[in-house]
Formats: sequence, structure tokens, C-alpha cells
Amino acid sequence: MPKFIFVTGGVVSSVGKGITTASLGRILKSRGIKVSIQKLDPYLNVDPGTMSPYQHGEVFVTVDGAETDLDLGHYERFIDQDLTAASSVTSGQIYLAVLERERRGDYLGGTIQQVPHLTNEIKARIYGVAEQTGCDVLICEVGGTVGDIEGETFIEAIRQIRHEQPRDATLSVHVCFLPWVGATGELKTKPTQHSVRELRSKGIQPDAIVLRSDHPVPRDITDKVALFCDVEPRAVIPMETADTIYEVPITLEERGLGDFVLDRLGLEGRRDLAEWRDLVYRLKHPRRTAEVAVVGKYVELRDAYISVKEALVHAGIAHEADVTIRWVPAEALETRDPADLLAGIDGIVVPGGFGERGWEGKIRAAEYARTTGTPYLGLCLGMQALVTEFARHACGLVGANSTEFDPETPHPVISLLEEQHAVVNLGGTMRLGAYPCRLLPGTLAHRAYGTDVVSERHRHRWEFNNAYRARLEAAGLRVSGTSPDGALVEISEISGHPFMLGTQFHPELQSRPNRPHPLFREFVAAALARRAAGAAAPATA
Repeated sequence: MPKFIFVTGGVVSSVGKGITTASLGRILKSRGIKVSIQKLDPYLNVDPGTMSPYQHGEVFVTVDGAETDLDLGHYERFIDQDLTAASSVTSGQIYLAVLERERRGDYLGGTIQQVPHLTNEIKARIYGVAEQTGCDVLICEVGGTVGDIEGETFIEAIRQIRHEQPRDATLSVHVCFLPWVGATGELKTKPTQHSVRELRSKGIQPDAIVLRSDHPVPRDITDKVALFCDVEPRAVIPMETADTIYEVPITLEERGLGDFVLDRLGLEGRRDLAEWRDLVYRLKHPRRTAEVAVVGKYVELRDAYISVKEALVHAGIAHEADVTIRWVPAEALETRDPADLLAGIDGIVVPGGFGERGWEGKIRAAEYARTTGTPYLGLCLGMQALVTEFARHACGLVGANSTEFDPETPHPVISLLEEQHAVVNLGGTMRLGAYPCRLLPGTLAHRAYGTDVVSERHRHRWEFNNAYRARLEAAGLRVSGTSPDGALVEISEISGHPFMLGTQFHPELQSRPNRPHPLFREFVAAALARRAAGAAAPATA
């Protein structure tokens, strides 16, 4: 019989529920307990796939092609296991499922209500993923903040599950922010007390409270929260802002959260975060450094590229290196000399994206990398920028472009698949999820992976146009990865360059702190080699 842990947030959003949830998963897994994690998002979108990254950050894609919240990326990275569409539930999915059944007449003319129809659907999703995964413990994070009107149905469903299950089968963890009042120099607990009062008014008494703070939390504060919120003193866990998110499981374990959870749920397992401590030590004690430019259109919001950022961190851990990021707006490269913005850089990453804004800037970044020998890693749209730049400037195909940005281009080196021309709806209609990729022996990609066939996650519509493949390859572009039937180009690289490679897929989605993605690992190795050779010119920007 599975156990359930429900994680809610209070006081403010972005308080750290996702990292707390992922860290709790790491703690339990390190103790030999089989875990899975689910995100319950109250927004009415069916998924975040049609949202701007400015609205909700990165869209994380699972192996089975679900477009999900970025927190699922944290979950996968911390517990080192693949999740599926069942781990991502939104209010939009719940309403859609219930209304579709109502339209079919499944409810026999009954009145459709939030309780029991919506709550039953939510509970079915929670129980369903626990059954599908066969986990010992399912951790469910509720998005948003307690008191948000859109989250009330999820809270009610959780209350019902806690009522249905034995007392030792469920646990409520409430993550709250402790504000610091500078005028008096003290942390204030009143917002936490009000948040817990709001949660209790919905029928849920938290079993543990994690106190997020940018300042040290003294014992008298935790005792006060325990007293006024009716929680055991040992279950009030201070969680100050850490130097790195990967420290959080260690801190929470040291402060007793793991022991409390196991005691409360009647589970057994010894502490064993040795491997995790080792990777955090290597992360915090680098022996060398490299600076990488990430050229994108959403660089003002770093969460838009969070998996890219973390994949670079993971590669740095593998090389005992500090990989610092210079965030470069792609649009700026359209009006300024790339040498001004990219001078001194050891490597360039051009991540994925949609829309024309910044496209020409990404092409100029690819040109700078190709002509200066700077290591380059292009991800999805970044590969398309690599191909387009090479077609224009190495093959003489004037006006070469993607039909996404110029439908009338004389040389559509990037174009839509035939089956995509009839697509009307935008949501969930791309090439999504994991697809196999066959690697060409003797290539940079094949050496990095060390195998002949890999599986990688996709999220795109436009593809490399095979009509131009022979001409580009004759000029020095090498297709090093394709679909098993050879019809789709998955990886392109530039011959004779230290490291210039682009992928149609998103390798960053499968990188883990203990298992960095091979392409990121080799890209960072090339950047470190460039730094060591002194090839990078002094920065002038």
C-alpha cells in the first residue's frame, strides 16, 4: 500500500516547494525507498506548452511527450528517474476530462459539481500514478499558494485522501517563507501562522513545516512556529537559502526531516547521501573555470533555460570545473558586433525557442563560433541556426532560411514536415517526447555517447530539409545522427571545428547531476581546453 506526502506552499509563491519536494524525493530514495513525484498545477491551461516562458518558465518534456511544468525537471534531476505525463496534472486537464464525460452523457443527467466530480478526478490521478509506478511513497506538490482560489479543489481532494487513508499513510508538509523586517532586524512568523490557519480552515493540519529564509533561523523562531501551528518542534525545519540547490537534500536530512518522515509513515531506511555529498563537494570546490555564453531570446528570465543551466552545472561537476554563464540577448547580436558581446567566451550555447525575434542574432552567434573556433552547442533551434548560417556563408546559398521565419526563402534548409502542414491547434501537436537516434561512427557525437543508438527528447515542428543535405555535406557539414530509417536529421556538426555541434532534440532534459549528458560533458571539455590553451581573447564587452 503506497504512502502519500502532500507538499503545499504558503505566504508567497516561488518559495521553494519544487526544490523541497525534489529534495525529499532524493532523501527517501537514498534510504532505499521507491519514490515517485507528481505536480498538481491549479492553472486552467491543459499544459504549459502554449505559455510564453515569461509566464511559466521552461516547458519540461517527459519521455512520453508530455509538456509539463519545470518542476518536473527538478524532480527527475534529484531522484534520477524518468517521469511521465501522469506526473503532471493541471486544473485544465481535470475540467476537460470531466466536461468531456458530461458531454458524452456519462453522468446520466446529473448535476456536475466541483465536489465530487472534480475532486474524484483529481484523486483518481493521484491514486493512478501511485499504482502505475508501484512506488512506496508518492510525493505530490500543489502549485501556487494556500489561499489561492484556483487551488482549492486540489486542497479539498487532498483532504479527502487524508480522510480515506490510514493516519500513517499520509503526511502534509507546508513550505512557508519567513520575511525579514530590516527596521527591527528580525524574522517574522505571523505570515506563517496565518498560512497554516488558512490550510487548517480547509481541513488539513500540516505535519511538518519547512521555513524558508534568507537569514539564519534561530531555535526560538522554530519553537514559536511549533507552538502556534500545533506541530512537533522536531518537524519545524529551517531551510535557509543555499549556495546551490543541490545542497538542500543534505541540509534537510541533517535537520531531521528524513527521520521524521520515516517515523511518521512507519518506514525504515538508513541515511546514505554519500554520493550526493560527493557531487556537492566537487561542485563547490572547482579546480578550474570556463565561461559559456547562452544566447537566447528569454535571457531576462533564467527559468526559461533552467535545464540548460543545470546541464552546464552537471558537466562542470564531471570536470571539477566552475562553468559560469554570460547571458546574451539574441536580439543584441543583431545590432552589435558579436565580438563585443562574445569576446573572451570559452563556449557558446544557443538553446531552443519559437518565434522570429532574435533569430538573426542566433545565426550571428553561430557564425562567430564557426569563424573563431569557439566551441558551440546548438539545441533544437540552435541546430537550425547552425545549419542556416553554414548554408548562407559556407555554401553560398544566399537567403537560406527556415520557413518558420521566411516562408518565401529561396533556400528552405529548414522546413516543416509534410504532416505538419495541416496542423491547426498549437497545443501538443509537435514532435514531442523520446525518439531513437542512430549515430554515425567516427563522429564527435558518436565519440561523446560511446554507443550506436540513443534516445532523446524532442519538442519542435521544423526539421532539416534533406533536399539540401548532399550540398551541405559536400561543404563540410556532417550529419552525425539520424532517425533509424535515415529520414530525419537529428545531429549536425561542422568538420574541422574543435566542437561545433547541433541537435534537433533537447539533450539538456536528460542531464543529471550524477550523470551529466554526454554532449554537454564534451562541450564543456572543449570549452575548458580552449580556456587552457589561452585561445579566448580578453573580454571587452
